[in-house]
Amino acid sequence: MNDINMIKQVAALPGMSIADLKSLWADLHTTEPPPYNRVFLVKRLAYRLQELSLGGLSATTEKRMERIVEEEKLPPQEKKRPPGEKLLPGTQLIREWQGVEHRCTVLNEGFEYQGREFNSLSALANFITGTKWNGNVFFALKKQGDKR
Repeated sequence: MNDINMIKQVAALPGMSIADLKSLWADLHTTEPPPYNRVFLVKRLAYRLQELSLGGLSATTEKRMERIVEEEKLPPQEKKRPPGEKLLPGTQLIREWQGVEHRCTVLNEGFEYQGREFNSLSALANFITGTKWNGNVFFALKKQGDKR
């Protein structure tokens, strides 16, 4: 199927009857159409037509989704944050502490706060508060007591 044909088919979906949508579903899938409403069928069929024409998810995305599904089966203390979910350089973390707004920037390695670099969020949180803090808790990236 070429791109123009796919675009025409996707554009025609909203005007099709439920019976026609279910028939198309049977043509494009190896399963019976689900018993959901028109909007559901149109959206899923549009995706399937694009998938067949343009290709599906990348192997990397499929592997990541599989890891997420497997991780959800683990108890909370065993869950790990995937590498792709680390803070991106340039991200700004903002926290109000004792009536003052504190803003730091994520760097490639470390964090910048008021022109000074810190190796960890905990070191930064300790600098701001003068007491020992978990940096992820201080900047609300995780809840206190969460082992992740």
